[in-house]
Amino acid sequence: MTILSEHFEDAMPDLNAIARQLRFDIISLSHAARAAHIGSCLSCADILAAAYNGGLNISPETAASPSRDRLVFSKGHCAAALFCALAQRGFFSREKLFAAFNKNGGLQEHPNLGAMHGVENASGSLGHGLSLGLGMALASRIEGVPFRVCVIMGDGECNEGSVWEAAMLAGAQKTANLCAVVDANRWQATGRSNEITALEPLADKWRAFGWQAVELDGHDPDTLKAALQEVGTGTRPLAIVARTIKGKGISFMEDDNNWHYRIPNEAEMNLVREELGLS
Repeated sequence: MTILSEHFEDAMPDLNAIARQLRFDIISLSHAARAAHIGSCLSCADILAAAYNGGLNISPETAASPSRDRLVFSKGHCAAALFCALAQRGFFSREKLFAAFNKNGGLQEHPNLGAMHGVENASGSLGHGLSLGLGMALASRIEGVPFRVCVIMGDGECNEGSVWEAAMLAGAQKTANLCAVVDANRWQATGRSNEITALEPLADKWRAFGWQAVELDGHDPDTLKAALQEVGTGTRPLAIVARTIKGKGISFMEDDNNWHYRIPNEAEMNLVREELGLS
């Protein structure tokens, strides 16, 4: 199945600049709405920048098209990152984003299906996104409507048995239009992911289930974009193990698991503005 298209031939956006603005919006939103999970949101900023700016066939203009690619955001506790990326891509305004994420504003701290175009799944308990994505990928085959499905998940989610049940079926069905991007920031809420369960060697585990698997720098959005553009050109599903840093982009947040739940105060916001050069 070849689904690469003219959608990728448009402009060449500066993905690093997009990711920097995305980080600023995420932290600003957390500060304004008192929302947690900044560290995990920041670790996936480059992945989202790549996916929504050339990696996948997704745009506000084709948000309801049956042939659009689907991005399933499985690490739903980081919904702020997803909403900021959608606002940045033009699905709705930044002002609406900040209004809607406040109390009674309509957006929740997990993706809520139907809240807006661009949100393809609801999330609560983690570890279910790959099963949803696999169902979508199989529906594409059954209905004869070619599109690709990208599931963004955390490495901590790979503790869940449901992930590997879906991985086994996807490998058996050779769902080449399915991709799993693992935001491998090495943390989950209570400790190092690999110390809580034996995740490594993570890429080899995907290969054992019949997937292609690559390991990439998860903070290199251009390389991530190129990898996403290859989804659907092979014969097997693709796992991208994106090696990331929790809190990436802000020196005092990087690899500090306290930012799983902490919310920045005004003094810390000033430091964020200084480091990112944005306001």
